[in-house]
Amino acid sequence: MTYETSSPIRPPHLDVRLHVDLDGEVRPHRSAKIEAHLRVDVAATGAAAELPAVELAVIIAVDVAETHRTAVRHALPAALRALPDDISFAVLGGGPEPAPCYPLRGGEWAVADHDHRRRAAFAASALPLHRDGPRPAGYAAWVARARALLAARPLSVRHLLLITDGSSAPGESRLRQELEACAGQFTCDVFAVGTDWPPEPLLTLAERLHGTAEFVEEGLGSAITAAVRRLRRVHTPQLPIAVTVRPAVRQVSLNEKAPRPHRLGGLREPGRPYIWLFPTYQWEPGSRDYLLTLVADADHDPQETELQFAMVSVGDVHAPVTARWHRPDPAAPHGQGGDSVLSLNAGTAMRTALRKGLLALREDRREEAERQLGRAARLAAGLGTDWVLEEIRAVAVVEDAAGGEVRLRTAVDADTLAPMILRVGSGPVEPPAEAAGPPPGPRCAGCGTPAGGEARYCIRCGEELL
Repeated sequence: MTYETSSPIRPPHLDVRLHVDLDGEVRPHRSAKIEAHLRVDVAATGAAAELPAVELAVIIAVDVAETHRTAVRHALPAALRALPDDISFAVLGGGPEPAPCYPLRGGEWAVADHDHRRRAAFAASALPLHRDGPRPAGYAAWVARARALLAARPLSVRHLLLITDGSSAPGESRLRQELEACAGQFTCDVFAVGTDWPPEPLLTLAERLHGTAEFVEEGLGSAITAAVRRLRRVHTPQLPIAVTVRPAVRQVSLNEKAPRPHRLGGLREPGRPYIWLFPTYQWEPGSRDYLLTLVADADHDPQETELQFAMVSVGDVHAPVTARWHRPDPAAPHGQGGDSVLSLNAGTAMRTALRKGLLALREDRREEAERQLGRAARLAAGLGTDWVLEEIRAVAVVEDAAGGEVRLRTAVDADTLAPMILRVGSGPVEPPAEAAGPPPGPRCAGCGTPAGGEARYCIRCGEELL
């Protein structure tokens, strides 16, 4: 399959395979929940391994106080000197409001070459940072400034790299409102430095703008360079996942589980009330895992009959979500989903318990922290997720992981908790082992649209498939 965006410079080509896994037999109910694991495997075809730098616009925004200048003094010039030729870039520093650092003389954008890199690195040594006086205007001001700058740079990939020590967080009141205005305009990664920053707004910012939040204790220059390199692997800036549902389905939600765990916002397509669009961004070769949840009414459906509840579409590749209403023997155990769905749900519960435990510990609610961390340890042992156990061991002794027994350490360094919470909220989830998706199924005889192997009707024209 070839999917093309409207990039004015080079339309990327992606080969997409879509696989759906769920428990095919669910209990009938007026509000029955159906969960499906979606695996999207993407490979770039007919294109260079990297996006040309001329298609990228990147803002490097430095929101740190003068007292933390040492955190960026050497890293920022090094990252600027490593920018690829032809990338559009701008550098912002901060006083009470975001202030331009480079380009100079009132320009908004520079296109990297030897001279611009050298001049930008030199200018960064005098980066404006806020000192004593009025507090910075908050993260919303940085996001608003980025939106205004990027609106004048309509390139394929537009991205904000925000470096912060948390000094903009106090008094934040309009971040969510500004994030609504930025939806679909650009993406954002956050690098947290220092030790005095709250993780919650940084996670909100990164998740809503489809990026990651990362604590960088050292190696900031390398982290910025790696982020730019990753952006060059993006072959499609935006690729919506469409979910077409039958009328009996009343609610639809889609959560990305890997590589960036967050809930996606669904949009109804105008004039087509049964189609939900979930915008996704920064598609590069690799795999993504999603949990699709449908709430359906079984009142008028036959039982023990294969039914199609939805069709999932990524570009022009489609896969059906099929199941049957089944009332099993009350004595028999009933699964709540396919194996991979159970793994996704268990992974979410594990991450949630770990985050709640760390938050409780931060607030000195030790009994609750011990309970939540024990639950996270038990789930991690069942899933074989070693990194979670390592995180727990930083603040507690794991006495019996499988039994969920942990004992908090007497002294826990408070400075370590915020980076841990950030990692839990923004780090990758290890996806369940899954076979590669099957090749696309039959095509509609009427319009030629490909369909999943078990589809009953064409997603585009409605013709019955033979």
